[in-house]
Amino acid sequence: MSVSIGELAVRFGCELKGDPGVQVERVASLAHADEQSVAFIANPRYRAQLADTRAAVVVLDEASAAACPVAALICANPHATFARIAAVLHPAPAGPPGVHPSAVVASGARVHPSAHVGALCVIGSGAVVGERAYIGPQSLLDEGVRVGDDVRLMSRVTLCRGVVIGDRTIVQPGAVIGGDGFGFAQDGGRWLKVPQTGGVRIGADVEIGANTTIDRGAIEDTVIEEGAKLDNLIQIGHNVRIGAHTALAACVGVSGSTSIGARCMIGGQVGIGGHLTICDGVTITGCTMVSHSITRAGVYSGGIPLEEAHLWRRLVGRFKRLESLATRLKRLERGAAAAADLDEDDD
Repeated sequence: MSVSIGELAVRFGCELKGDPGVQVERVASLAHADEQSVAFIANPRYRAQLADTRAAVVVLDEASAAACPVAALICANPHATFARIAAVLHPAPAGPPGVHPSAVVASGARVHPSAHVGALCVIGSGAVVGERAYIGPQSLLDEGVRVGDDVRLMSRVTLCRGVVIGDRTIVQPGAVIGGDGFGFAQDGGRWLKVPQTGGVRIGADVEIGANTTIDRGAIEDTVIEEGAKLDNLIQIGHNVRIGAHTALAACVGVSGSTSIGARCMIGGQVGIGGHLTICDGVTITGCTMVSHSITRAGVYSGGIPLEEAHLWRRLVGRFKRLESLATRLKRLERGAAAAADLDEDDD
């Protein structure tokens, strides 16, 4: 697909420096762009690459425009504008409308004629697939699943009984939504399975990464609100609620019945305990363990960054001695207090 940079400037509200008639076909990095590519710069550490770029046009802010040797699309948020341009130049592939001959669609299911159902898919009774939805190969939609308009299930996606997916949501390969939560009751030293009778409700414009799993609710639904973004290999426990436009990086684990607010950012490998509440606007840095609720917006961190092995072993040794040091400190404090009392008595 070829688009003029003048058209891109008008479409996305950019100030253009350069010839509006220049045509571009793809996006690329500053270092590897050619005369038909759009690149961008948002991080100052890549400023050195700007001087040598061969891109047709670079998306950047006003502060970087003077240093740009080629045409420029000047805007306040270069990364977001670049993302919109990339979506124009690299639209998601659309399968042809209709159901592949190898797919199995139950008689009670409703698939919109404009939707695409790929090879070896299975769609259960009562399932509904909306307009222009893309159901990738080997995907499974169980009974009563509802998939909204323009949803994309890339491949091998499993939606278990009663899952609801909002419009324009994207689910990457291998994700499983609506499996049973980890619900068991103890009975005489053995575990008794608690039936998981809730569902999963996914809002509009959500993205769910590859091999991520979202458990169905134990009684009430697990909920992912609109605009949330979940990376690959994330585990969401039963009855969790994730607020609108919150983003979770890879390998996050959220235990059951925890509620995360809107516009939060959760770094990779964060572990969040169960039955907690995290308020809106919280950022949690990678590898942090969250064991209590967070009631005030801000940035939170936990864990110890890596050190050289010999120093790490010394730190661990000191950590193990903290209890004995605390006991000795208390003994010294009591002794000091007793000595102070004696001095007062002498006075």
